[in-house]
Amino acid sequence: MGRLFGTDGVRGLANGELLTPELALAVAVAAARVLVETDSSHQPLAIVGRDPCIRDRANVVRVGVLPTPAVAYLVGQTGADLGVMLSASHNPMPDNGIKLFAAGGQKLPDELEARIEKAIEDGHGLVGRPTGAAIGRVHDLLDGAEHYIKHLIESLPHPLEGIKVVVDCANGAASEVGPVAYREAGAEVIAIHASPDGLNINEECGSTHLDKVREAVLEHGADLGLAHDGDADRCLAVTASGEEVDGDQIMAILALAMRDAGTLTDDTLVATVMSNLGLRIAMKQSGVKLVETKVGDRYVLEHLQGNGLALGGEQSGHIVMPAFATTGDGVLTGLHLMAQLAASGKSLADLASVVHKLPQKLINVKVGDREAGAAAPTVQAAVALAEAELGETGRVLLRPSGTELLVRVMVEAATEEQANTIATRIADEVRSASPVV
Repeated sequence: MGRLFGTDGVRGLANGELLTPELALAVAVAAARVLVETDSSHQPLAIVGRDPCIRDRANVVRVGVLPTPAVAYLVGQTGADLGVMLSASHNPMPDNGIKLFAAGGQKLPDELEARIEKAIEDGHGLVGRPTGAAIGRVHDLLDGAEHYIKHLIESLPHPLEGIKVVVDCANGAASEVGPVAYREAGAEVIAIHASPDGLNINEECGSTHLDKVREAVLEHGADLGLAHDGDADRCLAVTASGEEVDGDQIMAILALAMRDAGTLTDDTLVATVMSNLGLRIAMKQSGVKLVETKVGDRYVLEHLQGNGLALGGEQSGHIVMPAFATTGDGVLTGLHLMAQLAASGKSLADLASVVHKLPQKLINVKVGDREAGAAAPTVQAAVALAEAELGETGRVLLRPSGTELLVRVMVEAATEEQANTIATRIADEVRSASPVV
């Protein structure tokens, strides 16, 4: 069996070759056993968002359609042993995924994922199942959303009165929770793409398609727009004039606000290697230290928790605030971003201007072998040449995909033309070093 877990859970085409009901059952049972294997007398409790896919001896609490971070929060609040979120995240309807949380609502480290994969491979996910009274029970938690919303609003440093916002809910898990939370916090809310029908999630809307929220902001004269993805662990924004504000800029805004409030531990922000060089420059100029991790909000979270830090995230809009959440939380991010607008009296454009983003070019190169495509001597020579050419005015990042036969080539440079030229040159070397068979 190849590696099941990617950057964030198990992903694939629903009912396709990989992501079958049988696999979902095997993953759930194996996870229940691995995560609670230290106490065989204890009947595990699992919080399941969207669907009851666990059929082992675990008791199951269904919470219905809720954002991924809400499931993580409820795992911690209820003392559950694990959480399961069924979601395609930012992908369209035919895709799906299984996201797992351990006790406390924590994402699984690589070591636990590997043990779950081994348990499935050994057949422990589908054999030796209990019968009769030993089988777990299924219950519904009807007020999970209310508990989650209350928690979000209590985290706010400032009410949102005077803020008018357009919220693109991506026809996903934030369709009810997001607008309610923003309104209860004091904002005037125009919700779009908040009518999920099971087929339209992420369809030309949400954080991967900002055109619609941009149009609505201009139409309604809103102060800003927010865009979530299908499971609402991301948040991107647009200004009153429709300019995009990405995760790097949101992190910068929150970092400076927290620094001024004395809540940014060690004046340190944690981001991934994909963050724009402009964020590093802005933070250095503002006296904030920037630490980089591998791509994936769980790696950001691991560094935050391991070092007692207070803020981190990704350019894609996963923002992690460990004081309030154990994972990226799009609605939490939107609330705290608007709180800074309300508290400062400044526009989003003014606040975001602290980061001057360098032109960035990303090319996903299809390869026959990911590692060979990235490590080939000709490719490494091309990278070295590019780094010498860029000096301190840019950078090169070469990264094999964790789930696909791709090598990602990212180049930042002083001009868009230079970034495109260098990225294309390196991509050609990668393609030659490991052609698709």
